[in-house]
Amino acid sequence: MNFLLYQWKAYNYCDITEALQILGHTFSFTEKICKNDDDDPETEEYLVQLLSTGDYDALFSINYFTVLANACHRVSIPYISWNYDAPLISMYNESVFHPTNYIFTFDKANYWEFHAMGVPHIYHLPLAGNCRRMDEQISHAPQQGTAITEEISFIGNLYGRNEYDQLKRHLPDYLTGYFDAAIWAQVQVSGGNLLDTMLTPSILSQLEQYFQLEKAPGSFSDLGLIFSTTVLGFKAARTEREYYLSELSRKYPVSLYTNAPTPELPLVKNCGMADYQTTTPFLYRNSKINLNFTIPNIRTGIPLRVFDVLSAKGFLMTTYRPEIVEFFQPDKDLVIFEDARELLEKVEYYRNHEEVRQSIAEHGYQTVQERAGYPMRLTKILNEVFSLC
Repeated sequence: MNFLLYQWKAYNYCDITEALQILGHTFSFTEKICKNDDDDPETEEYLVQLLSTGDYDALFSINYFTVLANACHRVSIPYISWNYDAPLISMYNESVFHPTNYIFTFDKANYWEFHAMGVPHIYHLPLAGNCRRMDEQISHAPQQGTAITEEISFIGNLYGRNEYDQLKRHLPDYLTGYFDAAIWAQVQVSGGNLLDTMLTPSILSQLEQYFQLEKAPGSFSDLGLIFSTTVLGFKAARTEREYYLSELSRKYPVSLYTNAPTPELPLVKNCGMADYQTTTPFLYRNSKINLNFTIPNIRTGIPLRVFDVLSAKGFLMTTYRPEIVEFFQPDKDLVIFEDARELLEKVEYYRNHEEVRQSIAEHGYQTVQERAGYPMRLTKILNEVFSLC
């Protein structure tokens, strides 16, 4: 089969294309970037013309785009999206009901939400890891032997630029205090999401005076969804990550690889961005402890970072999500912590027990290799789609 891949800055396109090649398929890229992911007639028309040639069996993208869904619907070609973000605001659109869509989402709660709406082709599919690529890239990394290069590492976004910090100055004291308390309460809850329930009808009614909701054509998103996800969710992620990193850095060397300055974390070594393809595999393998903090917007699913760390044979400590314990064995594949006290206790133990760390990292690597490879995931996707076409 021949696929058209809509390419943007998603991290794992290289793994998708490698898996398609392994499975014997061909593909081409289109890098036409939507001016607006939900409503861009120029890009939609461009894709319609491209897909009308008959050269492609399906259009594939990482994450769901309304413009892509509409283009495929117009020419009756399958549109396959595999989401690694959740929730995607673009999915709260009438286009999600097109029968030409085949949407695979890694978050089971997100799957059940759209299944309950009657979306015809919605599937739950966890993300994947590429152990072969990680091994190859590590083998070509700078020759630093097998020595540990970092004690404790986190590679990721701190959401320093978030809308809540800009909006806060315009809110009345009551709403500011209420949202600050909701965010801090969210940080204290491992594996749950309080933000939706905190946005009561009364609070939303008051919020409407200060937060303008702009909706794309065909959208059925609402103020509660947008504000809890793109405003409170990002701020809660920032607060949680800063809190845990600050607590750790008071006792241990902590290295942070991120895209912005962090003056609020004076004891954390900010190393700047790490290149996903060339640097992160080596860092994951050669850090004593890798950290994962899952943004509250992901209600149940396993984020890509978990698979990446384990497929690099790195030792991982992560916040809890229900699907992590469904797929992995805690303390055999990875280690879960639920609050700052438990994080500090477990860091102290594992940083001083190298054999245990290495055993867990090895077991996690084997689990990903045997159960979560990209060819395995792509086979499931393509079997599902083309058995129904």
